[in-house]
Amino acid sequence: MPKLRGEAFWRETLRSAHYVVAPMVDQSELAWRLLSRRHGAQLCYTPMLHAQVFLRDANYRRENLYGEACPEDRPLIVQFCANDPEVFVQAALLAQDYCDAIDLNLGCPQMIAKRGHYGAFLQEEWDLLQRMILLANEKLSVPITCKIRVFPDIDKTVKYAQMLEKAGCQLLTVHGRTKEQKGPLAGVASWEHIQAVRKAVNIPVFANGNIQCLSDVEECIRKTGVHGVMSAEGNLHNPALFEGRNPLVWEMAEEYLEIVQKYPCPLSYVRAHLFKLWHHTLQVYQQLREELAKVKTLEGILDVNRELKLRCQEEIANQKEGEKPKEGLPFFHWICQPYIRPGPKERCKENGACGTEKDVRGKRTLEEEEDGNSELLSKNKQKKKLRNPNKSFDPSLKPKYAKCDQCGNPKGNKCVFNMCRGCCKKRAFKETADCPGHGLLFKTKYEKSLSWQHSQRGIQSPEMSQRGEAEVGESVVLKEAGDS
Repeated sequence: MPKLRGEAFWRETLRSAHYVVAPMVDQSELAWRLLSRRHGAQLCYTPMLHAQVFLRDANYRRENLYGEACPEDRPLIVQFCANDPEVFVQAALLAQDYCDAIDLNLGCPQMIAKRGHYGAFLQEEWDLLQRMILLANEKLSVPITCKIRVFPDIDKTVKYAQMLEKAGCQLLTVHGRTKEQKGPLAGVASWEHIQAVRKAVNIPVFANGNIQCLSDVEECIRKTGVHGVMSAEGNLHNPALFEGRNPLVWEMAEEYLEIVQKYPCPLSYVRAHLFKLWHHTLQVYQQLREELAKVKTLEGILDVNRELKLRCQEEIANQKEGEKPKEGLPFFHWICQPYIRPGPKERCKENGACGTEKDVRGKRTLEEEEDGNSELLSKNKQKKKLRNPNKSFDPSLKPKYAKCDQCGNPKGNKCVFNMCRGCCKKRAFKETADCPGHGLLFKTKYEKSLSWQHSQRGIQSPEMSQRGEAEVGESVVLKEAGDS
């Protein structure tokens, strides 16, 4: 069949999808996609897959795509991160029979994308992107799509989108934030940028950003004119977002866990989803939060989910007439609702930090952490305190270590060279020396090796000895003949 393009691809292959679940690393697996589709999602993406790993590792392909093939999970777009045209296309060729399109990730802003040189960190390399999309458009039997972030300048964003369209991109998802807008600095996504892109290109456009409920979706479509709207965090906190409902959390959690039992996935994915679904409730029941973090089996997660449900039902039974939600929430904590990520100023207020930047130390002030109060320690340190109640985190009580003569790191107490292990290993190897303090025995092993070689020379079979004597005799005769 001829490959559909642009509007025809969106209308026929993607069935005019308006409600889209975003590609989310370790979070948009098959079980979650099926849950989302049951509650209004019309199109889903796989989690971002690494093209290089997908190409070389058969297990990675089976675990992330081949083993998840499911008739109900269509239309589906597979997303790859890549920075090499050949690798990207070869990986896409292995995936194209399991999906309706291949998406190139040009929107990931995380540090791992910076180190791997992919995602939003390719947005300045237009020549490379053109080559990748041109080759994919030529070789693949399914359309190529792209997900991008915007530049601060609208005109540059528009030119960027037009370049991708010209190269062969058949659908564009525009996240209305720059690559610097992430975490507590995320801020509000710019629908103005998205609207400008939609007007400037002739291919379908999806919008991403600022979506917390169905009315946001409708407003975004009305203001920007896009074909569809993609949701990530909004969907994770309320899988029924596209239905316009705010169901009870345990209803969504139980339904998701039922799907997981049919279509298993790593326990870490399941735990992460429950942390999102139960986010507001886990602020109330901190002990159950700890239990959910520690549980090692799916049965254990089911038990925690049941306990959370019972606690909420008890709270509902004891609720007073006219009581309102606490903490400024629009609904009670047991109802699926959006999570508003606090900005930098709100974080500073929560952490009790004030004054200049030097006074701010992330989650808590230095004085709070030094006094050893377990309530003010990080969760990691609280766990260590539980294992060892006598443990202190007061820096003044920490033992003082002597420094390595070479690099300044703490030296080994019994090191013969007065060095840290790394420096000691280099010197011991260079000098063929031993350091019992660090368990480095280069000299001893070398001497044992020499001894073994010497013993092997002495232990020879009788046949070898006779052959050796014959060879010696023959060499003497030849020598005498040569001399004469």
